[in-house]
Amino acid sequence: MKPCEQKHSSLHSHTAIRPTRYGPRPSLSSSIAHKRFVKAMSSNLKLFQPIQVGDMALSHRVVMCPLTRSRAHASHAHSDLAIEYYSQRASVPGTLLISEATFICAKAGGFRHVPGIWSTEQIAAWKRITDAVHIKGSFFFSSFGLWAVRLIQRPAPRPLTKSEIREYVEAFGTAASNAVHGAGFDGVEIHGANGYLVEQFLKDGVNTRTDEYGGSVENRCRFALEVVNSVVCAVGASKTAIRFSPWGDLYEERMKNPVPTFAHLTMKLKELYPDFAYIHVVEPAATGDRDRRVLQHESNNFIRDIWAPKALISAGGYTRKTALAVAERTGELIAFGRPFIGNPDLPLRLRYDIPLAASNRKTWYTHLSPKGYIDYPRADEDPRVVQSKL
Repeated sequence: MKPCEQKHSSLHSHTAIRPTRYGPRPSLSSSIAHKRFVKAMSSNLKLFQPIQVGDMALSHRVVMCPLTRSRAHASHAHSDLAIEYYSQRASVPGTLLISEATFICAKAGGFRHVPGIWSTEQIAAWKRITDAVHIKGSFFFSSFGLWAVRLIQRPAPRPLTKSEIREYVEAFGTAASNAVHGAGFDGVEIHGANGYLVEQFLKDGVNTRTDEYGGSVENRCRFALEVVNSVVCAVGASKTAIRFSPWGDLYEERMKNPVPTFAHLTMKLKELYPDFAYIHVVEPAATGDRDRRVLQHESNNFIRDIWAPKALISAGGYTRKTALAVAERTGELIAFGRPFIGNPDLPLRLRYDIPLAASNRKTWYTHLSPKGYIDYPRADEDPRVVQSKL
């Protein structure tokens, strides 16, 4: 498939919402209120230095990972709790947030209280959230994952038919348009990690197809490249990104040697889309929402070598110390997941080495509850911290 030859029909489209390229930006009063944060983040350390990623001028290199939190309504539309949740984590201006994995269409659902982006109600709910993030002066990418088609979780797994493949490829593009042109996101991150559908096609331990979507490295990468093309055609390469977990072993999807597959896919993305926003890699130290033991030969450096000097986000078990070291050595962005749950102002805490608050794992997925979601304090709410650190 040549780049952008995909055309999107109205199969999964929503009731028309007026397109918007950008949501509200900070007002004068809001900018003044956060001016001290911008000044406070300045540093000679690369982790806290500005960087251009796609169309976004970020003020630092600390990124919020996709985090499933299960706070949406039964209709898969977000409640107002999410406005506060994401707004809190956008409080340091110039931060890049990546949303929780989101259903791209009704057929791709299957889990309760996970947000979607195919209906007018869902898109309008996301628009209120993106507006809140933009008012804080930060940026927001939508993470797309197909949940219910984790075929390994079904009682009787089966390969998708070719017509189903075409339908999902188109659904990705339609959802991308909904996210950027309808909901006001700054871009879209395709979730090709942690057992989602794109990864199932990539990994030879799961993909046992014998047609043009299975077998060889080129064939197993075909679906991922078709999905990327569909999204790029909808919103542009500079607003498109993808996430990989080459060494992940979630749901028994471990590959003996992921290097040839992910090297080929990375090379094709670099060749086809010079303006591609970024690649987001999960390091071998993490898989899903848990840590894992890293074997001696496991490394994502082969992706770094191919993709350089383009923007790359690295995630997986980082501490302040390791994040500083990797950013200093490579200039990469470092993504944090679990630490962002209990620390809504995580970039500021990392900048000033303020102790991190622990989150309560029991409340990570509590449906529609504010507890453990929007009730973690910011460091600047403690006068002792403000006086001693800021």
